[in-house]
Amino acid sequence: MLKEQAKEFFMNLQDEICEAFIPEHGSKYMEDLWDREGGGGGRTRIFNEGNLFEKAGVNFSEVFGQLDPKFASSMPMGEGTEFYATGVSLVMHPKNPFIPTTHANFRFIQRGNQAWFGGGADLTPYYPFEEDAQHFHQTYKDCLDSFDKDFYPKFKAECDKYFYLPHRKEMRGIGGVFFDYQHSEDMEKTFEWVQACGKSFINSYLPIVERRKGISFTEEQKEFQEIRRGRYVEFNLLYDRGTIFGLKTNGRIESILMSLPLKARWVYDHQIKVGSPEAELLGFLQPRDWAK
Repeated sequence: MLKEQAKEFFMNLQDEICEAFIPEHGSKYMEDLWDREGGGGGRTRIFNEGNLFEKAGVNFSEVFGQLDPKFASSMPMGEGTEFYATGVSLVMHPKNPFIPTTHANFRFIQRGNQAWFGGGADLTPYYPFEEDAQHFHQTYKDCLDSFDKDFYPKFKAECDKYFYLPHRKEMRGIGGVFFDYQHSEDMEKTFEWVQACGKSFINSYLPIVERRKGISFTEEQKEFQEIRRGRYVEFNLLYDRGTIFGLKTNGRIESILMSLPLKARWVYDHQIKVGSPEAELLGFLQPRDWAK
C-alpha cells in the first residue's frame, strides 16, 4: 500500500539526513521514541551541544485515529474523521548567524477515502548571501524540472505566499518550495517527485553550511540572529500548518515544538542601522527569481 511505502521512505529519509549532519555537528543526535494516545507514534531526533547546531530536530511520525470533527471539516479533501498521517519534519538552528536556519517537511495524509502529499523546504538567512539563496533554489528547480517544468515556479510562488508574516509585513526567509494537497490519478508518480524533493534536502543545505561555518561572528551579530529568530517563532506558533496539525491531532508537544529555537529575542522597538548588513537583509527577504 502507498501509505506503507511512504512510511518506509520517510523513516529512511530521517536516517539519511541525520547521518549526513553528524560529521559537521561533531556528535550524534539524541533519540526519543514516543507513542501517541489514540494511535501511532514517532521517532524524534535532536542535535544539541555540538559544533554546528544550537538546536536542531529531525522527526519521523506515523499517527492515525480520529480527527476532531471541526478540524476535519476545515480540510478541503477527504471525508469523515478517520485519518492517517506519516512524514518527516525538520528544523535546523545553527550556532553561527552566517549559516541560515532551514526547515523542511514531507508528508502523506489520508482522510477517509482520499490521500495526498504535502511538504517542501525553505531557507531563513540572518545575513544575505546571494550565492546561498541561488544554490538552495536551484537545487529544487533542477529536481522538479526533471518531472514537470511547471512544478518549480508553482511551488516557489506557493512558498513565497505561505512563509509570510502578515502582522509584520515581512517574509520569513528567502522561500524555497511548498506544496500541499497533492493528489493525482497516478499517486505513485506523485510519490516519485515527492521522494526526489526529500532526497534533495541534503544537497540543498549542506554546501551552504560548509561555506559559512568558518566565518567568525560578534556578539552583536549573534543578538541580531536571536531577534530574527523571534520572527521564526511567531510564524510557527501563529501560522505553521504542521504545528497546527500536530496540536489538533493530539500530537506529542515536545516533538511538535522542537522546531522552536533554543534562544530568541523580542527587543522593544528594535531599530536597524541604515546601510548596515542587518538592514540589507530586509531588502534581501523579498520574492525573487533566484534560480536560472
